[in-house]
Amino acid sequence: MKKLQGSSQPVRRAPILLNADAEGPHWTDKDIAEAFACRTNTVEHIRQRLVTVGCARTLYGAKPPTPPRPKRREGEQEAPSIALRLGQPPKGFVHWSLRLWAEQVVELAIVDAVSHATVRKMLKKMACRHARCSPGCSRRPPAAHVWRAWHTC
Repeated sequence: MKKLQGSSQPVRRAPILLNADAEGPHWTDKDIAEAFACRTNTVEHIRQRLVTVGCARTLYGAKPPTPPRPKRREGEQEAPSIALRLGQPPKGFVHWSLRLWAEQVVELAIVDAVSHATVRKMLKKMACRHARCSPGCSRRPPAAHVWRAWHTC
C-alpha cells in the first residue's frame, strides 16, 4: 500500500481488499462499507472483480486498447491551417474567429471536418513559442508596451 501512487482508485480499493482478506482481519462487507464510507455493493463488486480478473486489474482497472477516436489533424494538415490563420481574414471580416477559421479549413479541403474546439487547441499550441514556455502553455502575454522585450520569438 505504501507504493500506491496516482489516482485514488487503487488507494481506495487496496484497504478494502486487505480488510476483506479471509486470513487477515476478515471484516464483513457491512463493516468495510462503514469504515471506508462506501456501499456494501461496492465492496462486493471489488471482491468479485478480484476473483474474476486478478489483483492488478482490480486495483488499477483495464486500460483501453486504442484511443477512443483517431486524430483528425496531423502535422501536414496543421501547417496549411496555421498559414491560413496567419493571413488576412476573408472580406467582410475584421479578424479570424474560431468558427470562421474552422469553416475555411473545411472549405479549402485541408480536412474533411473540424470543430472550432479542435481549431482552438491548434491555436493554443502555436500561441506561445517563448523559450521558457512549453508548447500549449496558457501563459498570458503582458501589456503591449512590454510585449517586445518579453516575447522574443
